[in-house]
Amino acid sequence: MGAGILGLAVARETLLRHPGLRVVALDKESQIAAHQTGHNSGVIHAGVYYAPGSLKARLCLQGAREMYAYCDENDIQYERCGKVVVASGEDELPRLGDLHRRAQLNGVPGIELLDGSALAELEPHVQGVRALYSPSTGIVDFRQVANALSTEVAARGGEIITRARVVAIKPERSMVELRTAVDTWRAKTVITCAGVYADHLARMTGAPAAPKIVPFRGTYYSLRPAARSLVRGLVYPVPDPTFPFLGAHFTKQISGEVWTGPNAVLAFSRDGYRLRDIDVRELWETLSYPGFRALTTRYWRTGLAELRGEVSKRTFTRALQRLVPAVRPEDLGESHAGVRAQALSEDGRLLDDFWFDHGERVIHVRNAPSPGATSSLALAREVVQVAERALATG
Repeated sequence: MGAGILGLAVARETLLRHPGLRVVALDKESQIAAHQTGHNSGVIHAGVYYAPGSLKARLCLQGAREMYAYCDENDIQYERCGKVVVASGEDELPRLGDLHRRAQLNGVPGIELLDGSALAELEPHVQGVRALYSPSTGIVDFRQVANALSTEVAARGGEIITRARVVAIKPERSMVELRTAVDTWRAKTVITCAGVYADHLARMTGAPAAPKIVPFRGTYYSLRPAARSLVRGLVYPVPDPTFPFLGAHFTKQISGEVWTGPNAVLAFSRDGYRLRDIDVRELWETLSYPGFRALTTRYWRTGLAELRGEVSKRTFTRALQRLVPAVRPEDLGESHAGVRAQALSEDGRLLDDFWFDHGERVIHVRNAPSPGATSSLALAREVVQVAERALATG
């Protein structure tokens, strides 16, 4: 279930491994890729950040290679524009060094440390004492990838049903019954790739309530055309170890635009792309969760700073000026947002790795944030293999 990029990749992988099998993807929206796939930053990540040995590290590297190959096969435009992670001051150099070692352990291709002069050659308007350069990081429109996947799924005999919100999942002895608002379906195996609603669907089958999904909204601004030359590729800060997100950065788009941001604030609705989008029941579900209260106790100062950036373009700009001093508030044009589905444990830990669980004939993808899109083809293979093993031993 789910017709974002991962759900579609799972459908494709299933059909590749089991030609002729009836595969149906159900999605609650009227079109595919309506949420995280259609609102992310479009980066094909190289694997710089992820803990060596983790699923993210392994599947990001595999997934990036497969994503570039898939784009080649399907004439989808992409660009290996490269990325720099910039240390703005001497105090950030130890963390930059740790990232370099992590990237080397992960096998990130072409990774190298740049001094200030080499950084200036690569990105003349970026200010920093040193930077980590990843030439294999790229950009793509993941909506185009999702469209290609949906076309392939259909060509291989699969079905994609939209406007099909699942309201109940009932595992039976040899089948699983799924009810939508208008239909009832029966399947031998169900795989849920539900993004921000992953925990809701898991609870329908009696899976543990935790980890719970907490939605974080991130606002981006597009640089006005006259300011786009301030960056040539992707420009990121060294991640703040006191906050579990990457910090405001500059992201070139395959369209030629340059996005700045995002911040990271609590979304008041799981599909809430605007500050005024509020779902009282979903908001209370988040606020009453012990894990969220533990998280806010730990990060309340940083959370307030992120909120200030949400309501003040000048505050938002100051965060960007640490990387590119020449950027001005008037350079920031239209804003838009994405919502990140982040799994949170009961003790307030943000789950850092991909995570899924399975019960009787049902596999739930419980956590697949960034680099979920980059990793989607490789992650889909992992999920389908888990489903196959569960069936073989069930």
